[in-house]
Amino acid sequence: MKELKYMLWAAAASLLLLSCSPSAVNQSAGADATGANAGVEQQKQGTGKLVWSDEFEENGAPDSSRWGYDLGDGCPDVCGWGNNELQYYTKRPENIRVEKGVLVIEAHRENHKDKDYTSARLVSRNKGDWQYGTVEVKAKLPEGTGTWPAIWMLPTRWVYGGWPASGEIDIMEHVGYKPGMLYGTVHTKAFNHGIGTQKGDSIMVEAIQDSFHVYSINWSPEKIDFLLDGKVYNTFRNEETGFEAWPFDQPFHLLMNLAVGGNWGGAKGVDTTIWPQRLEVDYVRVYAPEE
Repeated sequence: MKELKYMLWAAAASLLLLSCSPSAVNQSAGADATGANAGVEQQKQGTGKLVWSDEFEENGAPDSSRWGYDLGDGCPDVCGWGNNELQYYTKRPENIRVEKGVLVIEAHRENHKDKDYTSARLVSRNKGDWQYGTVEVKAKLPEGTGTWPAIWMLPTRWVYGGWPASGEIDIMEHVGYKPGMLYGTVHTKAFNHGIGTQKGDSIMVEAIQDSFHVYSINWSPEKIDFLLDGKVYNTFRNEETGFEAWPFDQPFHLLMNLAVGGNWGGAKGVDTTIWPQRLEVDYVRVYAPEE
């Protein structure tokens, strides 16, 4: 019953991706990591004590002591994961595996369970849950119109209620029809697309799909900094006005997935010729706050 309850919340939480649609997001034009962003704050990465990690060194399925899965298409509660996404999430090795030192989340164009695409969504819920600290993911993104990779966090206990009241942290989102534009966003009861108050920012990186980059947050009781390769490009501050604006005083867990199409990822259609596509992850590292 507890698992079903989570799935209902998680499915509803997937509605967050609607909030990142071009018409809804309160984003900046984006800084250029190759030049225009040169003046942004540089922070050390992983300066606290390492408290949780996965280096993806053993071939095969992901480590079950660290990871679980969200499976299916969101039905019957929120079909299409709330965003009209086209994929069916599985835990088959075709869609998710560790090989040659990296985690591979691979989306395929194939008929499966009445869907035209398959992919995977990995979650650390109840196996990796943290309150404050630094979360780092070194990853290489897919490319092509219709891809929608995300590295993000959800509350483990939902103490303030369903989405968006208990919050959400999007460490990284990218949509293939805007190559190189990365988004870091939070969702709360006070700040969400439903009331036109979404909080987020973006950064442009040329040829982002050609190499690995480190996507991270530094999370404290005062603020959440969003970083790309150690450079802060977005900061969300705790104004101490209550949980409606800052529900980020509770444990959260990590999710990593590659969606296909959807309200945002498929806003310009889906190129049917590009598949399969991969989200590759070199490591995940979580550090305790510095004392």
